[in-house]
Amino acid sequence: MARIGAARLSAEPSSPEQHDRRRRIVRAASRIGAEKPFERVQMHEVAKAAGVAIGTLYRYFPSKVHLFTGVMAAQVDRLRDQVTEPAPGTAPENAVADLLVQASRYLMAQPVLAASMLHASNTAHAATVADTVHIDNTFREILLRAVGIEEPTVQDVRLVRLLMQCWYGVLQLSLNGRASMADVESDVRLACELLLASRSNAS
Repeated sequence: MARIGAARLSAEPSSPEQHDRRRRIVRAASRIGAEKPFERVQMHEVAKAAGVAIGTLYRYFPSKVHLFTGVMAAQVDRLRDQVTEPAPGTAPENAVADLLVQASRYLMAQPVLAASMLHASNTAHAATVADTVHIDNTFREILLRAVGIEEPTVQDVRLVRLLMQCWYGVLQLSLNGRASMADVESDVRLACELLLASRSNAS
């Protein structure tokens, strides 16, 4: 089982140079993780590919769980930057379903990396892996924006959280060979319809 490094939190970069080193580490982990499964990725290999000392890597990512949760956080940030406002008149469930289907296709294009990111994110504890909170908050922001909600209620947040967990589960089934990509897309659209139908009715 992966070492989670519960005794030490990740350091946060403060200078431009530190941010650059952290980004290089994440990019290197993404490249290597696209070719090797989680258990075969070696931290020293990532450090070498990123051009940083092994101590620098462990400073920002005390374990592989931290590292691949950080990779997932970067992917979620990229998704947020690519999201556009839905066309006027688009039903909320359709807007969110289109977004999640697009994200699913993007992730599943690199299934080995997707498996590592989901494994790390599901294993990580929010108290010791800060990127988990960033992933949850950013993904919630993305979905709420797709629905068109600027001031979410407690119920809105709960529905989005359920939808996120459903999406993660469907992706995991596909990665385990128990669902096709067509199944993923149809399941995602059904989940959006069931969970967000009340939003369409409210509109």
